[in-house]
Amino acid sequence: MLRGCRSIRRRVFLSGLPADRCAGEEGQDVIFSPQTALFDETLKVSIGEPTAISRDISCKRNGVNTWVATKPALLCRWARWRIKSVKVYVGRRILTRLLMPAEAAETAFPLLAARALRAFGDGYVAVLLPAYLLTLGFDQLDVGFLTTATLAGSALAILGVGTIGYRWTARRLLLSAALLMAVTGLGFASISSFWPLFVVAFVGTLNPGSSDISVFLPLEHAHLAQAARGNARITLFARYSLIGSLSAAVGASAAVIPSWLVSGWPGLSLIDGLRGMFVLYGLLGGAVWLLYRTLPAIEVQTSPLPHPLGASRRIVFKLATLFSIDAFAGGLLGNSLLTLWLFERFGLSLAQAGTFFFCAGLLSAGSQLAAPVVARRIGLLNTMVFTHLPANVCLIFAAIAPNLEGALALLFVRSALSQMDVPTRAAYVMAVVTSAERTAAASFTTVSRSLASIASPTLTGALLASGLLSAPLIACGALKIAYDLALLISFRRLDVPLD
Repeated sequence: MLRGCRSIRRRVFLSGLPADRCAGEEGQDVIFSPQTALFDETLKVSIGEPTAISRDISCKRNGVNTWVATKPALLCRWARWRIKSVKVYVGRRILTRLLMPAEAAETAFPLLAARALRAFGDGYVAVLLPAYLLTLGFDQLDVGFLTTATLAGSALAILGVGTIGYRWTARRLLLSAALLMAVTGLGFASISSFWPLFVVAFVGTLNPGSSDISVFLPLEHAHLAQAARGNARITLFARYSLIGSLSAAVGASAAVIPSWLVSGWPGLSLIDGLRGMFVLYGLLGGAVWLLYRTLPAIEVQTSPLPHPLGASRRIVFKLATLFSIDAFAGGLLGNSLLTLWLFERFGLSLAQAGTFFFCAGLLSAGSQLAAPVVARRIGLLNTMVFTHLPANVCLIFAAIAPNLEGALALLFVRSALSQMDVPTRAAYVMAVVTSAERTAAASFTTVSRSLASIASPTLTGALLASGLLSAPLIACGALKIAYDLALLISFRRLDVPLD
């Protein structure tokens, strides 16, 4: 019988040669591979008849059951492509082992890689956004308004995912969001007027805060929850948050690039360098789109995977209310607004601000790496509360610090503690609801955080414009302390085991 390896079968399919096995000449087995396809010959195959080598080059059908496969040299090019594919596959396998827990499914890898790219873009955008807007001639209040627009648009998008998103697969929604990310970067790079920028900020995917409150979050969380169980799930969420923090830290350090470009290219202005970084943000969106294309499509089941909240509705509503308090407080001091505060209070440059956020991001990443270890010892809820409280105390003291060194030291301590609740919070929400409700629960809690933080940036911009520089930090710390205590009192009896 004529046996074909994967290479010849692929070529056979492309040339129209039937994949059926045919009798070899005089009963001998004929095996074709890229190594034996180095000759400029074609194989004439008659189904059920002996095979023969022919010099005729034709790709037409000869008779009822006779076909001619042409240009076997294409197999050589396919073999070279296959070698490159193997190298890419091996590289991906190595990255998968480094980034993911051993018990997690490999389908989570594209999500982790996409999170890294998105966080890198968010990292430098959060630092450069206020500088870019100030360079365009806007004041502090305008910066607050545009930051509010980004949060309001994200909240609306997440609300749509939570209410009608179950009509489409998560893969399709993620692909659409990635395209929107690309359009957002190009829009900010090419527009200078306030109201067009306001529209792009509202519709787009910019993330001016220190945490990821975007339409990507509930969709990726739902996929991650399906990729692991038990202890592996909290570890996977911790890796997800860790990768985001590390990438955001590296992205914050990239905020110095416009200054380098201006110093290295005398004819280049600062505004051109800043616009180039937004173009890069759009290109990152395209790369994220390519990663999402590798996600498997969710199989259709007898009951829909995501559906509105049911048995867990009361718990999710209570969590969403408390998360809203935390988000409103966090909105008072997102990374963009903290950058603006450092500009106004201590006169930091872009390079200095980028260095600060790089170091702070590394500390945040370390805290998220320690989160699963701490959670296994004291539980998810206790980890969320008792690491968050001292971080908020440090924030209040940073607001009244007499000098830059003291303020930065306190902010560094805050960074080392404040993000430890991020992976544990996500894992806690996924653990207290049923598997079918996870997408809706993630969307509802995320949209509540986004809605609650909408007005905060405008309030911070107004406070900074009026000269009350310490007020946003003090208000943020006090509200977050109240949130921690309320969360502990409300859910101290509902702490769930990690498995």
